[in-house]
Amino acid sequence: MAEEIDVVVIGAGQAGLATSYELQARGVDHVVLEAETPGSSWRHRWDSFTLVGPNHLVRLPGAVYDGDEPDGFMSREEITGHLEAYAAHLSATVRHGRPVHRLAPRDGGGYLLDTDDGPVRSRVVIVATGAYQQPHVPPAARSIPPGITCVDVTQYRNPDSLPDGGVLVVGSGQSACQIAEELVLSGREVVMACGRAPWFPRRPAGRDLFDWFLETPFFEQRPDQLSSPSARLGANPQVSGASGGHDLNYRTLHALGVRLGGHLAGVDDGAVRLVPDVAESIAAGDAAYVMLRGLVLDLCETTGAEAPDLADPTPLEPARLEAVPLRELGAVVVAAGFRTRYTEWIEIPDVVDELGFPVHHDGESLVAPDLHFVGVHFLRRRRSSLLFGVGDDAAATAARVASRLDTRLDPR
Repeated sequence: MAEEIDVVVIGAGQAGLATSYELQARGVDHVVLEAETPGSSWRHRWDSFTLVGPNHLVRLPGAVYDGDEPDGFMSREEITGHLEAYAAHLSATVRHGRPVHRLAPRDGGGYLLDTDDGPVRSRVVIVATGAYQQPHVPPAARSIPPGITCVDVTQYRNPDSLPDGGVLVVGSGQSACQIAEELVLSGREVVMACGRAPWFPRRPAGRDLFDWFLETPFFEQRPDQLSSPSARLGANPQVSGASGGHDLNYRTLHALGVRLGGHLAGVDDGAVRLVPDVAESIAAGDAAYVMLRGLVLDLCETTGAEAPDLADPTPLEPARLEAVPLRELGAVVVAAGFRTRYTEWIEIPDVVDELGFPVHHDGESLVAPDLHFVGVHFLRRRRSSLLFGVGDDAAATAARVASRLDTRLDPR
């Protein structure tokens, strides 16, 4: 017999826990179902992982960072511990190790959830399974032969966990750059199959780039303001929080000895083939830097603040690199971003668009009433999935759910 729960939150990461807090604040009884443990997705990062944003941007409702290092960068263990402590202080039931294998609509309204503890029937479901659901492996990476160790970003741990030999890093975002840097500093020969990603200095005029951008429209950008729907899949600015935070981009990697090539084309005739488009990727990153610089300079002009020195990008022309013999490689690390996996377990036609993002209005599904989403990239704004932005989305969704339930209880 199915268990009856009025409101279910699926996921106990930052989005699910923030939503639980906001539901609790509005007196909405609910249960949180978590496949592993609170914040467990962070635990799947590599050993030296740190947040890219400074600690003071951990602004979850009821769990704002108040430690001694506001300008530091939490480690993997620290952010996981922060979320575990957050969950422990919530009054709602958080059921650990309770994955939801299937979500389907019920006749007459509401939803049926299949879990390891049996079926659950719920009037309202809030999906908060996070922005990083499934590592993206480009089709070309699937041509890597079985004799070469190939791991994705959730499987990589540290340089010593890889076989001896050179390493090909596939990707262009923050994770790809940080892993490539760690590998080359460990003494590995590293080749990077580069994509297109923005970059920006860590601390212009001694002030963190996040603090600059928070005063510009950057994190407030809505999906309809993007150049195309696919821009939601774009990489975040290349930068690092490791070792206290520092610049990290194609120029710093090139200076360390990382060999930069274009997009991965596949494997042919005993070699990894790279598209000869690295110059275009570098140019695209530089164009994004110029755009971001414009936001900061406009801010300074508007507020009267002294503008930081943000020079034009220095020339970067890596040596031509279109093939890497397989015999030179011990491993491939694919760090090419993430994709959603909603359709693997949500059995509702047209619940997502062609890119896998929920089709919604203000977080509520347009095809399934009382099905809500929180913690999605660009759900409402660029900051929707971030530690300093997800709380606003959680509050908006909790308010909608509470209002809807009140209306049902009082038909007037």
